[in-house]
Amino acid sequence: MKVHKTALVHPDAIIGDNVEVGPFSIIGKDVKIGKGTVIESNVLIDGDTELGEDCHVYTGAVIGVPPQDLKYRGEKTKVVIGKNNVIREYVTINRGTAGVGETRLGDNNLLMAYAHVAHDCVIGSYVVLANNATLAGHVIVEDRAVIGGMTPIHQFCRIGTYAILGGGSRTNKDVPPYCKAAGSPIRMYGLNSVALERNNFSLDVRNQLKKAYKIVFRSKLNTTQALAQLKKETNWCDEVKYFIQFIAESERGITKE
Repeated sequence: MKVHKTALVHPDAIIGDNVEVGPFSIIGKDVKIGKGTVIESNVLIDGDTELGEDCHVYTGAVIGVPPQDLKYRGEKTKVVIGKNNVIREYVTINRGTAGVGETRLGDNNLLMAYAHVAHDCVIGSYVVLANNATLAGHVIVEDRAVIGGMTPIHQFCRIGTYAILGGGSRTNKDVPPYCKAAGSPIRMYGLNSVALERNNFSLDVRNQLKKAYKIVFRSKLNTTQALAQLKKETNWCDEVKYFIQFIAESERGITKE
């Protein structure tokens, strides 16, 4: 462990091998940091926070502080962050609340400067939150989704896997997987074709997703009718099956074209 002489690391914190802690950073009592992680200057990591191996936390980030929730009464809650995450300047990640108890991030995520992750959010792996992306409480962002800069996401919304949200969007409903959406108010703009191609989804899968998308968003059917139409076919690929499942389970409703 390499700790700058001006940093404050609580003696009860659990610090892995080859961790670096920069000038004026503060590591609290209940913090656990995995091996190889780098903490730059003026970072605060507090509360019951677990930060995985080989992460890089840049200047001014604040992780594991109490949630910004008026219902919070000091309950013991936590933040769990996986490995290989890049957390850029002045990112804030709050602990969970009593209702859920945990804010969680997977592996290999990039949180750009000033992004905010509120209480009880669940972020998958290989997610990108661009500058000033703001997640309210209980937001779920699935694997490989991309959230554009200056984009607020309403509490309890879900962003599906491989979805992309354009910068400056205002998101108050779920965005289904494999899709792209943008605007304020937000609207759907088709499939995230670039991501599907770059990640080697087969032409058959892409065509099936395109067909399912048209039934949901470009037919004259409402969402319930569109789901019924989709469920009549039983030979959908797994991606379309998940697309259907995601929409069927939506509580806030889905974004529309």
